[in-house]
Amino acid sequence: MTTSTTSTATTPTTAETAKARSDQTPPATAPSGAATATGTPVTVEAAAQVRRRRRLSPGRRLPASRLVGPLLFLALWAAASAAGQLDPAAVPAPWTVLETGARLWTDGTLPTDILTSLQRAGAGFAIGLTAGIALALASGLSRAGEALIDGTVQLNRAIPTLGLIPLFILWLGIGETFKIAIIAIVVYIPIYLNTHAALAGIDSRFVELAEVQGLSRFRFIREIVIPGALPGFFVGLRLGVTGSWLGLVVLEQINATNGLGYLMFQAQNYGQSDVILVGLVVYGIFGLVSDSAVRLIERRVLSWRRTLSS
Repeated sequence: MTTSTTSTATTPTTAETAKARSDQTPPATAPSGAATATGTPVTVEAAAQVRRRRRLSPGRRLPASRLVGPLLFLALWAAASAAGQLDPAAVPAPWTVLETGARLWTDGTLPTDILTSLQRAGAGFAIGLTAGIALALASGLSRAGEALIDGTVQLNRAIPTLGLIPLFILWLGIGETFKIAIIAIVVYIPIYLNTHAALAGIDSRFVELAEVQGLSRFRFIREIVIPGALPGFFVGLRLGVTGSWLGLVVLEQINATNGLGYLMFQAQNYGQSDVILVGLVVYGIFGLVSDSAVRLIERRVLSWRRTLSS
């Protein structure tokens, strides 16, 4: 009798066949065009996660986006002036302000006042910047320095800076010195506060790591303290730059013979609202340009950071 035998080694079972088919089935991928940086297709779940992250983030930075608001305000101002909705004696049209500015520039009044204001603001800002950084480092890196400095600065912050003008006039006279001193106080306070807060917020684990690595005091400050305090310092720097222009507006109206504030004060006496607006526009341009310059430096210096805004 002939016996027919089957070879179990060569005939796959039903389970093995299903497993083989499942192994040959390509994984579900995202729609065409969805791939990783290396060109490998990503899964549907990964693509969905990427889309969710893009929805939560602010989006790509728009070029010159900070000019949209001022340009929109200028357009509304021009439209209201052209429609006769604004009193020309109180709020002149933009083209009237532009003509007045060109006239003041041509006769040499505006360049002289701008140069004088820049010198005052620059001198006060330099002194305030140096004082703010030095005091923040002395107070933030030493308990003895904090005990001597921080309370005094907090007291100074609580006193309105412009309220010190009468006292500083008695101490320093009515000339340029007291103006520069007041601007320096306006500048150093925000720089000190933000830099000191950034120093106090450095993670103690970095200090422990520096001690384990045996870093010297100089290397500890250079490699840990300064990078950790830079974000807070730049916040204070932006506030200080803006504060120097705000203080200058008031100070140049006190016993001054030139400067943008003096120009605006004289225009007030003669009812020249267009000249006042010229001064305000120049102050606004200086403030916007200086703030943009600080932000540009901040992005370059802190390019290693990955934040929501970047």
